[in-house]
Amino acid sequence: MRTYEDTFSGQKIYPGKGKLYVRGDSKIFRFQNGKSESLFLQRKNPRRIAWTVLYRRQHKKGISEEVAKKRSRRTVKSQRAIVGASLDVIKERRTMRPEARSAARQQAIKESKEKKAAAAAAKKADKAKNAGKGGARGAVVSKAGAKGSAPKVKATTR
Repeated sequence: MRTYEDTFSGQKIYPGKGKLYVRGDSKIFRFQNGKSESLFLQRKNPRRIAWTVLYRRQHKKGISEEVAKKRSRRTVKSQRAIVGASLDVIKERRTMRPEARSAARQQAIKESKEKKAAAAAAKKADKAKNAGKGGARGAVVSKAGAKGSAPKVKATTR
């Protein structure tokens, strides 16, 4: 059995009942009775008429208590280990006093700076060692020279 929905009120229209209204732009409207058709043609808003489905839905009428009051789920926070640190380490750091944490941080920064300075000094020493070999620019060799080709002959006259 095919039932339709009233365009205005939203109620069911059973076979053999209702009216069909076709507008100039060929849009079809179905009405349960003359009452809903009349209100539609008066351009009344079904959300403001108390007996329509739209009004009842908007004003939360006729919804049973169980459905109306849905319990919202509380989000449960869980702590997981990170790639660099296990869960025990993370908890230990969290419980650490602020002074101890700042001291550990300063120590880590100091170590990092020392390591960086040592790397820079090693690089500088390596550069100085290599500079003695190839003159001022440090033995710049072209691709062809690296492969073993003969060096370019310098022009002696202008």
